[in-house]
Amino acid sequence: MRAVLDTNVIISALLFRGETARLHLLWKKRAFVPVASKEVVEEYLRVLAYPKFKLTEREIKDIIRTELLPYIEPVPVTGEPDVVCEDLDDLKFLACTEAAKADCIVSGDEHLLSLKKYKGCLS
Repeated sequence: MRAVLDTNVIISALLFRGETARLHLLWKKRAFVPVASKEVVEEYLRVLAYPKFKLTEREIKDIIRTELLPYIEPVPVTGEPDVVCEDLDDLKFLACTEAAKADCIVSGDEHLLSLKKYKGCLS
């Protein structure tokens, strides 16, 4: 299974305990493959740098290098998704989903969840 993980899911899985932390273990066990475009990874980096997480630049690079990049399948995105989206920030996840032909989007975002299904992919 190939899945696009939105930023809140990735941050929760990497930094906190709880249900989403199980996702971290599952992708490390290769139970599913997280897929991400350059734009999606850039957003992960940007959000990890938020002051509230109190991570140094080195810690962020280490997290990405050891906990994420070895497990992510990079996906080149060449176009815009063909969808009307309430939150333009979500377009990068939809474009990645389409380019990767992902099986699902894992998200808690109400705008993404409201789509329920996108290009055969469940959210």
